[in-house]
Amino acid sequence: MTPPAADPGRTPRDGSDGSGGGAHEAGTRALLDAIVAGDPEQTVRFGDVFNGLGNRSFGMLLFVSTLPAFIPIPGVGGAISGPLVILVGLQLLIGLRRPWLPGFIARRGPHRSALAKFRNLLAPWLTRLERFVSPRLTALLDRRAASALTGLLVVLVGVLLSLPIPFTNFLFGALLLLFAFALLERDGKLMLIAWAAGAAAVVVFGILSGSLVQAVAEWIALAQSKLG
Repeated sequence: MTPPAADPGRTPRDGSDGSGGGAHEAGTRALLDAIVAGDPEQTVRFGDVFNGLGNRSFGMLLFVSTLPAFIPIPGVGGAISGPLVILVGLQLLIGLRRPWLPGFIARRGPHRSALAKFRNLLAPWLTRLERFVSPRLTALLDRRAASALTGLLVVLVGVLLSLPIPFTNFLFGALLLLFAFALLERDGKLMLIAWAAGAAAVVVFGILSGSLVQAVAEWIALAQSKLG
């Protein structure tokens, strides 16, 4: 996917605040418009969504990986989206510069029609969001420790998303979209908000409820049994 030109309806992203933002980068709306343009029945492969996006590629991959969380069928959205989100978070955690996907995942993805519906649903919110976001504190996003913290929180929220916790898919999905928007818009201030909200979600829904601790303990026991 080739990034589109800057959206004429918004202020150019010229990084004039000294934070290092890219020159005339397209906003999230313009990127989504470029992805959904074409045959509605054509599959948008996961392996293609981050082509040409440079340091914003993790944001777009996380955005697309989060979409199944909003499928209104209990247990389905989290089962699909959770592992994808965890895979993206792990790569941020270990410091990869570009996303990697196994072939069987890279060749799959949603139809353009599904992405178009979701784009239309988000359009009013994106319009409001783009009034407040801009490339700020981009050095915060690029630091190794910051990327690791983002990855860790994305992994933990992804684990919570994959667990059968009632009535939380939309909540965790919205939180993951916050991380995705911060990465896409290169907005360090928005990422600070995502960190705080992610940490709160992990504490409230994971640690206090015991769900996250139990899931991690089960995975460790499974790994030990496989290795032993």
